[in-house]
Amino acid sequence: MTSLRFVERLRDLVDGVEVILSDIWGVVHNGLESFPEACEALHTYRQRGGTVILITNAPRPADSVQRQLRKFGVADEAYDAIVSSGDLTRNFVADHPGKKMFWIGPERDSSIHRGLDAVMAPLEQADYIVCTGLFDDETESAEDYRAMMLQAREHRLPLICANPDIVVERGDRLIYCAGAIAELYRELGGEAIFYGKPHRPIYERAMALAAERRGRPTSLDRVLAIGDSVRTDLTGAHSFGIDCLFLTRGIHSEEFEGIEQLDPASVKELFGHPPRALMRELRW
Repeated sequence: MTSLRFVERLRDLVDGVEVILSDIWGVVHNGLESFPEACEALHTYRQRGGTVILITNAPRPADSVQRQLRKFGVADEAYDAIVSSGDLTRNFVADHPGKKMFWIGPERDSSIHRGLDAVMAPLEQADYIVCTGLFDDETESAEDYRAMMLQAREHRLPLICANPDIVVERGDRLIYCAGAIAELYRELGGEAIFYGKPHRPIYERAMALAAERRGRPTSLDRVLAIGDSVRTDLTGAHSFGIDCLFLTRGIHSEEFEGIEQLDPASVKELFGHPPRALMRELRW
């Protein structure tokens, strides 16, 4: 294993890369505002013939994610398509007609079941749980759901996690996500099914969309993932067999403060499987 250095520009890494699978939250925006240089980098890459598929653990359909991106000022020209864990979760709901769903999440995530004729039910009457997040992620943590998860385990309910992230940035703060509740449920002995990174289905869908845009499949050695989470972005890319550009300005920023180069021991401790390169924030 070799040491890892920071690189300054995306253009130094994309020779021979035909497809970029980019995370959104932490790469393109921080939940409150977009990162203009990152958006411009992806746009420039597309102008030079590359394909950009945004892959996100957002528990909402892709069209809802796109509306949020537009609100933050992210131009449609920065990417070719969006794949969300919300879309994959909606597929699960659609494939289980007539089954009763107990939903955990804020009202803003209601698009997860909109138009699906989902049968909503209280926990004790449900066939499964869909978790898109915490009811109030400003004040709650997963521990606030321990009693609920114990009750769900007694009923042997599968929990469908529509966002495997544990935490994400919101401005300069970290807030808990659905993944925190799902991991607690697993620790308590419950069954959790995850849609989104680092799990394979979201990557398979992203590559299928890339093939549609390019008119042919792309070899995995010509694909680069971009993300800021070891647990989801880096692990997912490695498991799928693609390289990852790891951005350090996101949820792991404190761990990389003041570091210019990582020795092999630090690489193994921080990453396990090393990324292709490190960059503080995405720029062309």
